[in-house]
Amino acid sequence: MERNLICLGIEGTAEKLGAGIVSSSGKILANVVKYHSLVGGIHPREAAQHHAENMKATLEQALQNASIGLGDIDIVAFSQGPGLGPCLRVAAVSARTISLAKKIPIIGVNHCIAHIEIGRLLTKAKDPLTLYVSGGNTQVTAYTEGRYRVFGETLDIAIGNCIDQFAREMKLGSPGGAIVEKLARSGSYFELPYVVKGMDLSFSGLLTAAIEAAKKQKIEDVCYSLQETAFSMLVEVTERALAHAEKKEVMLAGGVAVNRRLQEMIALMAREHNAKFLVPPKNVLGDNGAMIAWLGILMYDSGVRHKIEDTMVKQRFRTDEVEVKWR
Repeated sequence: MERNLICLGIEGTAEKLGAGIVSSSGKILANVVKYHSLVGGIHPREAAQHHAENMKATLEQALQNASIGLGDIDIVAFSQGPGLGPCLRVAAVSARTISLAKKIPIIGVNHCIAHIEIGRLLTKAKDPLTLYVSGGNTQVTAYTEGRYRVFGETLDIAIGNCIDQFAREMKLGSPGGAIVEKLARSGSYFELPYVVKGMDLSFSGLLTAAIEAAKKQKIEDVCYSLQETAFSMLVEVTERALAHAEKKEVMLAGGVAVNRRLQEMIALMAREHNAKFLVPPKNVLGDNGAMIAWLGILMYDSGVRHKIEDTMVKQRFRTDEVEVKWR
């Protein structure tokens, strides 16, 4: 790279609005995240309204944190999908507006791959098998033959959605995942449905069974059993993918990756296969703009160019649709 390019990344796939600024040398200059408070789950239109109302202030805060002006931005990137349509459209319109006003390139990026690439940057992973676990996604992916291939994924709801829905049903408060993890530390195990179908997973039956079990079991025991069952399913599929893909690194990504118990279980499995276990810093595990900016830089530097008409949002933008030119 001849010049150190600066990319502004806008994240808006679900309830979090993010603005990140990253240089092509891999330095994160700013990473601002604004949360839409959730009551009873995500309402797409309400979340989109939140993003629209807070976009200007969030972008201004990111620029201020980076000590630069909008005129110093070389590229603008945004989360093109997968995600909630109304939320995605707010991010896309904002990025298009900046691109046209400042006459700078625009890049639409895949949200899932952005999680992987920011993880690779900050953990210095070379070629990891990635378990990506969040509120909206659950996938085991690895790079092979020019794309990130999906070796296993959820057939219904994501692991984060499963835990969050359970926490809401139990009126445990927010953030649900952290409260379930805390309660689980003093719980004991009892059997819940364990559903692995080939290389794929299903969490909806486990969620229903956990909610029913909470009517007669201690909440600590239900939290522990829910976590142990769900995470064991994730470990099984990840372990099988690791054996098949023959990678030497296992990386966790996504918001659920902050869970210490999940980290312990994946780390143990990786160690048994002589693979290095990696997890990025907590501030980039959840959805954020810096990961969008960094993938925007990688794509731009590898020759990817998008016209405005290429920037339509893709609610079901699959990880394996993207030709990975930067590796």
